[in-house]
Amino acid sequence: MEEIWYTYIIECTDKTLYVGTTNNVEERILKHNAGKGAKYTKGRGPVKLLYTHCYESRSEACKHESDLKRHSKIEKLAIIKSPENEMRKKKKPRKTAGL
Repeated sequence: MEEIWYTYIIECTDKTLYVGTTNNVEERILKHNAGKGAKYTKGRGPVKLLYTHCYESRSEACKHESDLKRHSKIEKLAIIKSPENEMRKKKKPRKTAGL
């Protein structure tokens, strides 16, 4: 079975946005909220998941992460509020094994 990879955007309690990649969104959010997810999010939790997009490979997800990180906060918020994302939010990310 192939792994599904995700690019995600979370909002920290200070209203900043963090972009990351994982193969298990639920577990990654738990780690961020435990202060173990990333240096940036440590002390800025609890975080709120705003956006996910799935890919068939880690490489594709990392490319999208890199692209998103180049966007301004306003551009990221527009992506989050896009109709395509609203449709994806209605479908929960599929659970996958490990990080």
